Formats: sequence, structure tokens, C-alpha cells
Amino acid sequence: MQTKTVNQKAWFLVLPVLVLVAFSAVIPLMTVVNYSIQDTFGGEFFSLEDKLMWFREMLESQRMWDALGRQLMFSGIILAIEVPLGVFVALNMPKSGFWASFCLVMMSLPLLIPWNVVGTIWQIFGRVDIGLLGNTLDALGIDYNYTQDTFDAWVTIIVMDVWHWTSLVALLAYAGLKSIPDAYYQAAEIDQASRWKVFRYIELPKMMGVLMIAILLRFMDSFMIYTEPFVVTGGGPGNATTLLSIDLVKMALGQFDLGPAAAFSIMYFLVILAISWVFYTVMTNLDKRGM
Repeated sequence: MQTKTVNQKAWFLVLPVLVLVAFSAVIPLMTVVNYSIQDTFGGEFFSLEDKLMWFREMLESQRMWDALGRQLMFSGIILAIEVPLGVFVALNMPKSGFWASFCLVMMSLPLLIPWNVVGTIWQIFGRVDIGLLGNTLDALGIDYNYTQDTFDAWVTIIVMDVWHWTSLVALLAYAGLKSIPDAYYQAAEIDQASRWKVFRYIELPKMMGVLMIAILLRFMDSFMIYTEPFVVTGGGPGNATTLLSIDLVKMALGQFDLGPAAAFSIMYFLVILAISWVFYTVMTNLDKRGM
């Protein structure tokens, strides 16, 4: 019996990627772990029983739990708005011709704008003195001030994120719709299926795969968002819009508490990993059931 020779040289093609990942991800992660188990300024590692001191301090910190609550609320609102809205936009976009290409280009424009520019645009847009939105609402007699009112600040950062990222969901949903063969629609027309049934039994199952990707991407991005809300509100008024990322940066750079900040960032990473795994598991099971 002949033994098949396996060529292992292909691993050399993967080697540059492994080196890049080591420098960009593994080494920084090990640095953070190192900071989380030592007294940074004292230059001494904690004893074995105190290795988790910074982690215990963070778990007992009401500040972290408040920031986590605000973060979960923000991500939940974002997903509840952007996913249905993106699907609705995709369903109503032209499927072919010039206007289909035009709509795709227009939908892509917000995604091309850098995050800090998005924050600056909405910061100026919402100002009462010179901003189009703020000045218009003030002229209509609506009391709007995102720098002083908590509700206005939340509405501003949510609308900003919806404007910036709904296009991503719409484009992914549109790609899923374009992959559906015309024969499915012809069969539904012969059966005189209603518009809702076409969406429920043909379009939604075919979009489920791309929607799963869209939900995962939007959750992870919204849970790690920093630049846009920081530029617009700076985490204010007070701590009303201080999300986890903003709180972490304030702790690490503002207060220079590197040990607690390192422990905070590791727990932050684990929370994102756990919730993303839950999302992925649920969406995969729904996809297998054809829902």
C-alpha cells in the first residue's frame, strides 16, 4: 500500500500571518495580562493569593457596572434599530439597472467616513448656535442640548450611529436578497403567496446567513465604540454617555491606573467574546432550523 506524501511547505505561506498576529495581538495581550497581575509603579508582582487583586477591585467597582449597563443598553438599542431598518431599506432598493448601482454607491458613502470625522460632523450638526439640527430645533421651540441634557445626548449618539452603520446591514441584506433565484419568486407568485409570506419563507431564510454576520459585526463594533461618542459628548453630561471604552481610556490614560485598567480590559474582552459566542450560537441554530 502506497503512502501519500503530504507537502508541508504550504505552512510557510501561513508563517507571515502568524508572525503578524503575534506582534499585533498576542504580544500586546500578554503585556496587558502582565500589567493586570502586578503593581505597575512598584515594579513588583503580586503574591500568589493577590494575583487577582485588580480583578476583584474592578468587580466590586460600581463605576464599571454602571458603564457596562450603559454599554449593553446602547448596543441593544442600536441592534433593535439598525437590523430591521437595514432589512427594510434592502427590500425596497432597486434590484437592477442604473438606480440599483446609484443606491449602492449612496448607501456606501457613510461607511467611507472616518470615525472621528463622523463624531465631529454630528458635534457641529447638533450645536444650537451654528449646527443645522440644533439651530432648527431651537427655532421650532424644541429644547435640545446634547451637552447638558442626558436624553438629548443619548438620542444624538444613537441617531449618529444609525446614520453611520445602517448602510452596512442594508448592503449585507441586499447581497442576500440578490442571491435568491427568480424561480423562488415565480413559484410564490403561482401559489399566490402574500408579500409577508414571501418575506417570511423565502427572503428571510436566505438572508439569515448574512444577517448573522451583520448582527455579529454591529454588536462587536457597537460594544467597542469609542471615537464617535467621545468626540460628540466626551462621555457627558456627567457620566451619562460614558460607555465601557470611554471609561477604560479615562482610567488608563486620564488616571494612569494601569493595573486596574489592564484587568478591566481583559474582562471587557471576555464579555465581548462571551456575548458574541451566544449571538453566534443562537443565530446558527436559527439558520439550521430554516427560521
